[in-house]
Amino acid sequence: MRAIAVGAFRSYPALVELPKPEPAPGEVRVRVEYASLNPSDWQTADGSPDGQLPPGRQPADGSPDGQAPPVFPLVVGVDFAGRVDMIGGGDNRFRVGDRVFGRAGPAVGAGTYCDYVCVPQDAAITLVPLGLDARTAAALPSAGMAAAQILETVVLRGHESLLVIGAAGGVGSCLTQLARARDIRVVAAVRGDERSRMGSLGAAATIDTTRGPAAESVRSVCPDGIDALADLASDTPEAFAAHAAAVRPGGIALSTRGVAGAAVLPEGVCGVDFRLDPNPVLLDVLAAGAAEGVLRVPIDIELPLEKAPQALDRNRTGGARGKTVIVLRHHGHR
Repeated sequence: MRAIAVGAFRSYPALVELPKPEPAPGEVRVRVEYASLNPSDWQTADGSPDGQLPPGRQPADGSPDGQAPPVFPLVVGVDFAGRVDMIGGGDNRFRVGDRVFGRAGPAVGAGTYCDYVCVPQDAAITLVPLGLDARTAAALPSAGMAAAQILETVVLRGHESLLVIGAAGGVGSCLTQLARARDIRVVAAVRGDERSRMGSLGAAATIDTTRGPAAESVRSVCPDGIDALADLASDTPEAFAAHAAAVRPGGIALSTRGVAGAAVLPEGVCGVDFRLDPNPVLLDVLAAGAAEGVLRVPIDIELPLEKAPQALDRNRTGGARGKTVIVLRHHGHR
């Protein structure tokens, strides 16, 4: 089968031919029709197996604590949509031909930029509901689940305003919509003029980070500061702390890049390093929202599998405008 994989950490992802995987007992094999790109994909290729620790912070063997070292070639990607084409041994909640989507991994060898992927039936995988196309379903798992779980962290603490750094990407677009639906005032920080698009997603205000420090711009729209920060972009403690300066005492500053713990934050501001907890129940809820049109999943671009390495390179620079979808429709390919 075709796959985009790396032969070693920090090597360039390349199109390779690999054996078609066989599902173990309790697994399903999915013929992938679409995959979607997440920043965790290139972070994993750089040597962060969970896609959340920045490069250089993992143990010397390249594996997170308690996990076996990865096996190369390492297939890139976690999000997918497609059809079940084979069932492993034992009881299974899926059947051959089911339209499914979900998030594979971070198990070794479970990358999704490939023609086939084997996924445990009890992982974050579920049926694609009527009214939801496979392309949108593939773009939903990581971005949608991360947005929903970030929002719960904010809501549980009773916060009413939220600054989102990197709001134009997949997670930020979903988070903005979900927060607005919960009557949380969203200030969307993006690169460039995205006021119209972010406003259509529910942002109360949009600031352009290329025009100056975000914390200063936030004060112009929220003079008393912001209740909560969701920083989806900063990869250093210093950059994260600069954004957290806009958070008022008693607020929360959350990082999806694992840098909150090392940041010097304003007094009274609680730092949180976010960790995604994928589960099929949450996928069902998000998919229903997307199928009903309540949750829009903005797709920026579609690319064939062989163009995925260039897409990963572009994503490194930041400034995503929605999701990048990788197309693997199997036009005659076996």
